[in-house]
Amino acid sequence: MKGDLVTLQEFVLFLVSILTNSLGQFLLKAGAIKLGATAPHGAIAFLLGVLSTPELLLGLMGYAAGAMVYILLLTRVNLSVAGPATALAYVIAVLIGHFGFGEAIPPLRLLGLGLIITGVILVISRP
Repeated sequence: MKGDLVTLQEFVLFLVSILTNSLGQFLLKAGAIKLGATAPHGAIAFLLGVLSTPELLLGLMGYAAGAMVYILLLTRVNLSVAGPATALAYVIAVLIGHFGFGEAIPPLRLLGLGLIITGVILVISRP
């Protein structure tokens, strides 16, 4: 593994990992809304509900794809850089919640998102 400098290829892996995980989150939320309408009770009914909801299955596949790309990333980048940089998924999750599901973004949450972005930039930058 190299030092702390992130190459363009590694940055693309970060983005693909974060975006596939974010797509997974979007699909899981959409599926959860759909599943909530069916109100499954009990573990078996819940599992059957999950397995019969395409959005949930696709969301899980998105998470799996993101994990595979993240593993590839970990073969190239230090964990001390890769781990914190994935915090951008939190930013994307808030944006998905807002634009995809109409959730509010209070000012304090906006400040938090700015701090996360600043922190990620500092973590992946050359010291």
